[in-house]
Amino acid sequence: MEPAASLPRDARVVDAGRAFADAERAFAAVELLERERGTRAVGRPRSERRARSRRPRIAFLGSRGIPARYGGFETFVEALSTRLVERGVDVTVFCEGASGEREHRGVELRHVRAWAPGPLRTLQFDGQCLASACRGFDVVYMLGYGSSPFCALPRLFGRQVWINMDGLEWRRSKWSPLARAWLRACERIAAATGSRLVFDNAALRDEVSARLALRVPTSVLEYGAELYQRDDELEALARFGLEPRGSSLVVCRVEPENHVVEILRAHAAANTHRPLVVVANTEIGGACVREVERAVGPNARLLGSVYDQRLLLPLRRHAFDYVHGHSVGGTNPSLLEAMGCGNVVLAHDNAFNRETLAGAALFWKTEAELVERFQESERLAPRARATLARGCTERVRDHYNWERIADAYAELIHEACK
Repeated sequence: MEPAASLPRDARVVDAGRAFADAERAFAAVELLERERGTRAVGRPRSERRARSRRPRIAFLGSRGIPARYGGFETFVEALSTRLVERGVDVTVFCEGASGEREHRGVELRHVRAWAPGPLRTLQFDGQCLASACRGFDVVYMLGYGSSPFCALPRLFGRQVWINMDGLEWRRSKWSPLARAWLRACERIAAATGSRLVFDNAALRDEVSARLALRVPTSVLEYGAELYQRDDELEALARFGLEPRGSSLVVCRVEPENHVVEILRAHAAANTHRPLVVVANTEIGGACVREVERAVGPNARLLGSVYDQRLLLPLRRHAFDYVHGHSVGGTNPSLLEAMGCGNVVLAHDNAFNRETLAGAALFWKTEAELVERFQESERLAPRARATLARGCTERVRDHYNWERIADAYAELIHEACK
């Protein structure tokens, strides 16, 4: 066959047109064969491929993956990623494990297996994910800054790296001195390796920006929550032997910074007739859990972990009030769920919780103040309780709703990928 370069221009055009037509016929034949077999076509129509090639591509790293079965990051990633797909973004979520589903509600799932022991497993998992995300994406979004030293790798390949600055992890006393030193160093390194830092709370951004004198672009993009207003799902209460509006509720991990021990002691001292129900991971054991168990009074119950939302949401919705002791970090998903359920909230008084609640709570700083808040909650008139509850639900509806948050993310992603 004569080289294309030596053919007349018109002949080359004719040959190119024939080749293009042959390719189109071959693609149509493959699609017809796939349809006849009843399987999913291996390719997509050319028009769709062209449309998808213009879509921004983002990878989420740092969670265990979706569908969500664990904590706040997984719930966040599932809620956001599926909505971003609807807004014209190609989304990939890196998941922990050797195998699993390849797609979830339009989101591509990639599975990465890590085998290192202990805390090194997280570093290995994040490192492998970051290496895999060096190509094929416009934005690599790392959840948490514990692996920020390795976030420089995708940037070497021209990728944008966004890092979600998940609270002040280095302040948590559960970590050893060495781990706290590592996390504090990683927080500072994130400011150098990230092309954008994302905060879920304006007060958290202000605190970190002032302390580190940040020069990198920052964004405040919160978590979201759903409004849960159903009053008919009482079987969950019956399962735990509880009555509607009959108990105070705590939902958290057992960590010193969540003040579970102080909440239990304050409830006992307040001498209210309503029991305190604590949903927490007490099944893990350890010194912190033993301290919690010693603080349990005669009118308090430890339920252990409850991950099934069909049980947990009715527990929240029908609580008399919700006690939130988290003091480290930004916007807490558990607090948002309580707000979405219209709870009267007794919240630890710090800048992060005040930013989230916008005043719609009874705040306490010390154990003695919490005793007073328990008693104040008991005395509140129905109209005052309704005002606090309405303040929480309106805050979720207007500010922490997933559609608004997904719109903000999509706008930022499309702008960054122009």
